[in-house]
Amino acid sequence: MKPPVLHRVLTLWPLIFYGLGVIVGAGIYVALGAVMRRAGQAAPISFLLAGVCAGLTGLCYAEFAGRFPEASGGVAYVRHGFGSDRLAQATGLAVTVTVAVSAASIAAGTIHYLSVLVPLSVPLLIVVLILGCTCIALLGVGQSVGLASAIGALEVLGLLAAAAAGFIAAPDLDLSGILPRTAAAWSGTFAGAFIAFFAFIGFETLANMGEEVKDPGSTLPKGILGAMGASIALYLLVVIAVVLSDRQGGNPLTGLFEGNAAMVFATAAALAVGNGVLVQIIMLSRLYYGMASKGELPAILGRVHPATRTPVLATLLAGGVVLMVTLLVPFERLLTLSNGLTLGIFTLVDLALWRVRRRGPPARGFRVAGWVPLAAAALSLGLLLTEILA
Repeated sequence: MKPPVLHRVLTLWPLIFYGLGVIVGAGIYVALGAVMRRAGQAAPISFLLAGVCAGLTGLCYAEFAGRFPEASGGVAYVRHGFGSDRLAQATGLAVTVTVAVSAASIAAGTIHYLSVLVPLSVPLLIVVLILGCTCIALLGVGQSVGLASAIGALEVLGLLAAAAAGFIAAPDLDLSGILPRTAAAWSGTFAGAFIAFFAFIGFETLANMGEEVKDPGSTLPKGILGAMGASIALYLLVVIAVVLSDRQGGNPLTGLFEGNAAMVFATAAALAVGNGVLVQIIMLSRLYYGMASKGELPAILGRVHPATRTPVLATLLAGGVVLMVTLLVPFERLLTLSNGLTLGIFTLVDLALWRVRRRGPPARGFRVAGWVPLAAAALSLGLLLTEILA
């Protein structure tokens, strides 16, 4: 009897909302205040720059996902691009650290909203949140992704409500102050773009669902591009509304609401941001599963439960790693580490696609323009160097 394998149950729209769930929940609810502290009124430009950078790499992931729909995602892409198992293993280690740090930063961000609603200590809230997300991830991909997709829809509604509140509170709709006019302002804008980049992290997790998607050659590219395009448009709408409303306190989004409305928004935001923890744990477990299937991690992590069709041990390990990092690393440090590591991985994946296209036949499905991989790598590397030099 063949061992159980992952189950192909996902279609396009659940995949798009799943992607929106992790992109939106992982970003603007958590990072907007930090971006505005760096960029001020130019925060929308910071988000636009970060969106362009992430979007070009998203195009590369979309082509790769259609070519090689494998659960290990970026690790497989680096292996195909550079033909090196060692480099693929190093990438897998970097992705493991990145996803764990990203999930930890999201979990820490969730606590800012949960602490308003639940009178428990911060460490206890973190443990309950991550253990709960790990248990949900064990249920099965249909159930866990379905829940993540539903919460993703709630996230979108919450941000649309915040945008409406911001525009209503704005004294006028004058956008002239958004464009930086001095070298110092541009420096702050680029510094803000580095933090804003965190708001777009997550689209790459869709690639790790390659072995659980129906018709992956068509569905995966569409899902990645749909989630990326919607998130960029939504972010710009919300950030412009917040800047015009002149709410630049510790948490600009909650500052848009008062009384019961503030409590309702805090509840929606806690679900939204916590959803990112669930999605990242699912992604990390699929990475472990994919690497174990290729002999790059112990084979026991590649075992799939016959009933739920989930990699149980890989999921438990993912939840444990995220919990440990969340409890040990400060929040601001988490954001910086996550962005830096992610930009390095994106640069590798972009260059891997450039190499694959140079030596192989054209892809039959989705295919990006020839300049995209190198431009994406240059922008990712440039954004990383900007932060290092600053």
